[in-house]
Amino acid sequence: MKNVFIFIFTFFLTATYAQKSVLGKWKSIDDETGKALGVVEIYEENGMIYGKIIDILIPKDRNKTCEKCPGEDKDKPILGLTVIKDLKKDGDEYNGGHILDPKHGKLYKCYINLEGEDKLKIRGYIGISLFGRTQYWHRLK
Repeated sequence: MKNVFIFIFTFFLTATYAQKSVLGKWKSIDDETGKALGVVEIYEENGMIYGKIIDILIPKDRNKTCEKCPGEDKDKPILGLTVIKDLKKDGDEYNGGHILDPKHGKLYKCYINLEGEDKLKIRGYIGISLFGRTQYWHRLK
């Protein structure tokens, strides 16, 4: 009986921890139109947080390239593009990195944080966070 209790406790602890993480697959929602754009997988590598586009939900956009993107991302396919780069955990928030807007080819400072178990706030900005845009993404289950 004691082993069953320990198993159940460990299972729920693991499930709760996993849901409170920014890691996973998220449906990105355009803040201007409210439409779902794609799926971004957020992952950790060497202690940093990254986000890669793993699906594009608008069929006509599936084969587009990032024509306006700066540097090494210029002319790369948008599908597979790493759009969130180099975020570090800072309390309940991840910041210090950048987010790429492939539609406009702009690179912004960025922070992300959970607004609930399945809702992620993404803030991209120039200079200070007062001057920017916010999107809310939803966790895929």
